[in-house]
Amino acid sequence: MKKVFSTLLAAGFIALVACGPSADEAKNAEQAAADSMAAVAAADSAAAAAAAAAAVVDTTAAMDSTAAPAEGK
Repeated sequence: MKKVFSTLLAAGFIALVACGPSADEAKNAEQAAADSMAAVAAADSAAAAAAAAAAVVDTTAAMDSTAAPAEGK
């Protein structure tokens, strides 16, 4: 019975190792995660640039609207 259990245990370990990802699959998964993080960083920086541009436009509009009544008097 001990030999049967040992044989089944060894077969289980072999099956467990054989079902894991290969080195190429692990490398591809790591590269996909890095690419995803780079895309998120690029999107964040683009959104920040758009927000900064909108703030400049808003500030310019506010300055123009406050300067107009002073010129009219």
